[in-house]
Amino acid sequence: MLGLAAELEHSITCQYLFAAFTIKQNADEGLTAEQLDAVKRWRRTISQVAEQEMLHLALVQNLLVSLGAAPHLSRPNFPHPARHFPQAVQLTLMPFGEEAMRHFVYLERPEGMALEDAAQFAGLALDEAAPALVNPEVVPQVQDFSTVGHLYRAIETGFEQLTERMGAERLFIGPPAAQATADHFRWPDLVRVEDLASAKAAIDTIVEQGEGARGDWRTAHFGRFVEVLDELRALQAADPGFDPARPVMPACIRPVEGGYVMPMITDPFTVRVADLMNVGYEILLQILSRYFAHTDESEAQLALLADVSVGLMFMAVRPLGDLITTLPLGPDHLGWTAGPNFELFYATDYLLPHRGPAWRIIEERLHEAAAFGERVKAEASEPGVKERLGKVVAAYQDFADRIAAGATSGGSKAA
Repeated sequence: MLGLAAELEHSITCQYLFAAFTIKQNADEGLTAEQLDAVKRWRRTISQVAEQEMLHLALVQNLLVSLGAAPHLSRPNFPHPARHFPQAVQLTLMPFGEEAMRHFVYLERPEGMALEDAAQFAGLALDEAAPALVNPEVVPQVQDFSTVGHLYRAIETGFEQLTERMGAERLFIGPPAAQATADHFRWPDLVRVEDLASAKAAIDTIVEQGEGARGDWRTAHFGRFVEVLDELRALQAADPGFDPARPVMPACIRPVEGGYVMPMITDPFTVRVADLMNVGYEILLQILSRYFAHTDESEAQLALLADVSVGLMFMAVRPLGDLITTLPLGPDHLGWTAGPNFELFYATDYLLPHRGPAWRIIEERLHEAAAFGERVKAEASEPGVKERLGKVVAAYQDFADRIAAGATSGGSKAA
């Protein structure tokens, strides 16, 4: 269930980032001063929630590592297989708007609260969550859940039962030093999991920030999304022509496995910009996997891995995600723009198990990303787009140089 929780947090993060990227950002996109203030506020709220979902993903990795398991940072590509998650928990990339916000409110709802999902998901959440398994089994079995909070309550129960049955000393066998903490990342709530109390504290953070059922839901993700939805409806009632989002159509770059039919990005330049973002996203996952499964990296090397991973998010993924939503989808969909599809290229995890080769591979991929970015920048016809791409290329090159320098500093096992 922790693996499924990791995939859920990862997918939710992408879903929220996609919506934030699609929000208009300038007055020349047909917004009044009041509307511009509102969309900036909504974008900030969704981005902050997405950042907390990244914290939740890190906490789930800590929970996995505490048990001696490997980090789990892969997930299904969008669109997800219909039955990958339970019927009541469907995830998809949606541009910002009333339907998206209704869906986000539904996903973050406190357990037991009766709400209807957005119209496109009507009829999917019909089944009640199956009861938890009673008899011990020798092989793992997926258990159903109806809300995100429900999933984490089941995980908490599992930790309690395993601690009682096995004892904490036999359960929490993973190296605490392999976990992420606020020392390397900026989240005060990012704690090491070393026993039942710290495991429950990590789970409480996830649940309380999401649905607020154990705290005040008005300040949790659920309450913040309700506030955005109410404000959006009020502004659209006052001005029915108000559209807060760019004309983004979720689309893929390559055909989707499993027979799903999706619109395709066919504009060649847009395809290359989207791939430039996806490569940075891939390297970010490689770095995080190395961080959580490191061997003899020094404290300085771990800090560098954390710093570069955060830098990739804010200096590559975010600016490119914003840029993609301004670029044409292709001649088959005139008037529509593309959106970042967060494509993963490998079905397996991004674990690089050996320190020397891992650092070399990460450096090489960053250099390749910078070189590819230079070629994409050369194709840009608009000076503003060329400038934005140039900043991303410079970031990739800087990160590659820093990883190269950090690798040669040698490893000394972190405490």
